[in-house]
Amino acid sequence: MPEKVSESPVQFEYEKQKRKEEMKQQVITFALMIIFTIIAFAMVASGLDKLFVIPILLVLAGIQVGFQLYYFMHMSHKGHELPAMMFYGGAFAAFLTILALAALVWW
Repeated sequence: MPEKVSESPVQFEYEKQKRKEEMKQQVITFALMIIFTIIAFAMVASGLDKLFVIPILLVLAGIQVGFQLYYFMHMSHKGHELPAMMFYGGAFAAFLTILALAALVWW
C-alpha cells in the first residue's frame, strides 16, 4: 500500500481554507434556494395573476438550476469542462427545438 505523501503546513492550510470557502458558498446557495422556493409557493398561494406569476416562477426555477449545477454538482470546478459543454450543447439544442416548434405553430 503506497504511503500518502505528507503535505506542507502551508498546503494544508490552503486546502483547508479552500474547502471552508466552498462549504460557505454551498450553505449560502442552499439558503437562497429555500428562500426562492418559499417565494414561489407564496406567489402561487396568493392567487396573483397567472401572467405575472408564471414568468417569475420560470426565472426562479432557472436560477435554481444554475445553483444546482455550479455549486452542488461542481460544474465550475476544473476537469468538468466536457460535461459542462455537453450540458450546454443539449440545452441549446432543446432551446432551438422549442423555438422551431413554436415558430411552426405560429406560422
